[in-house]
Amino acid sequence: MTTPHAPTPSQTIGPFYGHALPAAGGPDIAPLAHPDRITLHGYVYDGAGDPVHDALLEIWQPAPDGSRTGAPGSLRRDPVTGRPAGRDGVTFTGFGRVPTDADGHWAIHTLPPGGAPYLSIALFARGLLNQLYTRAYVRDDPDDALLTTLDPGRRATLLAQAGPHRAYRFDIRLQGEGETVFLEFG
Repeated sequence: MTTPHAPTPSQTIGPFYGHALPAAGGPDIAPLAHPDRITLHGYVYDGAGDPVHDALLEIWQPAPDGSRTGAPGSLRRDPVTGRPAGRDGVTFTGFGRVPTDADGHWAIHTLPPGGAPYLSIALFARGLLNQLYTRAYVRDDPDDALLTTLDPGRRATLLAQAGPHRAYRFDIRLQGEGETVFLEFG
């Protein structure tokens, strides 16, 4: 008689995010010379408050007019070599992908979102079996369905802080004090 065995638990492998997923121009959601271009940047911290140097963030957002159709441009390929060529440099795509650097810092260049006051973020990092989802609000909205359900301390973890030169800072804390609000999609 054989004894039933429990299934093997899931395990992380890698991470390989920094090698396989980033594409040329991934942080440049909006064209370089666009007059309304903003920068959203921050750090990713683990539960001990240390920077996570090997995370990857995907950003999804509506265009300034509120449309959510996006545009091709993130995964263009060179017709001769077949290698990723990056973005075309003139089209707003609504999508970006950026790794954190050695200090856990990341930055994207985009346009202010229309309609919804936030950018959606999917975070991939070592130790996570599934990506985490959150939002970076570039403006507070007292009528936002999610923000109205949160107490002020938790709400603050979703609000990007405006800084000089059309830049907004949005740090992500994976655990512990000031943990970022993460969303569950079922």
